[in-house]
This record gives sequence, structure tokens and C-alpha cells, in this order.
Amino acid sequence: MKKMFTLTAAALLMAGTVHAEELFVNIHSGSAMAQGAGLVLAGQALEQKASVRVLLCDAAGDMAVVGKEGPKLKPRDVSTQQMLQGVIKAGAKVEVCALYLPNTGLKPTDLIPGVTPAKPADVAAHLLKPGVNSLAF
Repeated sequence: MKKMFTLTAAALLMAGTVHAEELFVNIHSGSAMAQGAGLVLAGQALEQKASVRVLLCDAAGDMAVVGKEGPKLKPRDVSTQQMLQGVIKAGAKVEVCALYLPNTGLKPTDLIPGVTPAKPADVAAHLLKPGVNSLAF
């Protein structure tokens, strides 16, 4: 009986580690609702123990800039920047695309804490890994 319990516990532990997936969320829309939808799903994936990486490009990169909080979204009355800070705090890796900073005249120091410039080779390698699910907004 003790051996059966040990085997069952080991099987459950292994199943739990297999369940954790990786989610890559590419947000490029200037729409606060589209940005919010991507961040809500990123947050839900984090709660379900997935590894989450968020890439912000084009107008979506603005939500990562200090002082550009954006409009508040219902029902929680939080801005996309506040939502972004929440997924960072929960463990998401967040980057702005390599084109964002040079084409906006901004510097890495203009970004909120926890957001870094992406390295295209690293992003491509991540996307090519098995088990990475991808969403775009």
C-alpha cells in the first residue's frame, strides 16, 4: 500500500510539472481594450503557473513608458500600465521590441521597472521552443 501511494504521488507531481506551459503574448495594438485583454490572459496564465513572456511593440510600447499610464478600464478601474505592473510583479518577463526605443527617441531608462528592450535573437529562440503558445493583440 505504501509503495502504491508513493507511485501515485510521483505520478501526480510529474503531471503537475508537465501542465505548466509557456505563453508568449505579443501586444502591438494601440487600443487599451486589446492591450488589457492580452494582459488579463497573461495574468490568468501566470495564476495557472505558466511561464509568461510579453513583447510590447508599436503603440503598445507606450504603456511601458514612465508617466504614460493610459485610460482606466472597467470593471477594475485600472490602467493598462497598472495591469502591466501586475503581471511583472507576478513573474512575467516583459520587453519592448527592438524597434520601439530607437524609433520613439526613448531610452531604456524611460521604461517602468521590470521592462527591458528585447533582443530579437532571444525572442526568436524562445518562440521556436517546443511548448510555447503564442497570442497576439
